[in-house]
Amino acid sequence: MENKIYNVLFICTGNSARSIKAEVIMNHLGRERFKAYSAGSHPRGEVHPMTLEVLSEQCYDLGGLRSKSWTEFAEPDAPQMDFIMTVCDQAAGEACPAWPGQPITAHWGFADPTKIEGNREKQLKAFSNAQFQIANRIRLFMSLPIEKIDRMSLQTKLRELGQQRDA
Repeated sequence: MENKIYNVLFICTGNSARSIKAEVIMNHLGRERFKAYSAGSHPRGEVHPMTLEVLSEQCYDLGGLRSKSWTEFAEPDAPQMDFIMTVCDQAAGEACPAWPGQPITAHWGFADPTKIEGNREKQLKAFSNAQFQIANRIRLFMSLPIEKIDRMSLQTKLRELGQQRDA
């Protein structure tokens, strides 16, 4: 199954910053092997402007981005996910929909850049730091020999990635 494209869903509460960043970054870095999506348990209905600004500065494709509910991905006609990662602590503690196909799940918590108060420079730095940390974690995930690892070991590896603290 070396030509398989894996579907990955990144979940956060508002689907306006961290999960959106993860979707964009994985679709950029993993376009040959991964198709990423994002959703929120309580979507804000819009992508945070600083999310778009920081991603745009790095020349990521922002086409088609929108804040959406995780229920879209629990529907029978939704793409079947291979992996589901929560990227905020609040979403990790919520009761999730029943996901078709029993995807491998893990929690990768990142600090919420939308909660940073202060001047614009301080806020932009928080958004940039979150983006850097998410990109690092995704690179580590993509370096795993997914096709060669059994399901239980892969689950363990993904959870271990979530436990690491980013610089």
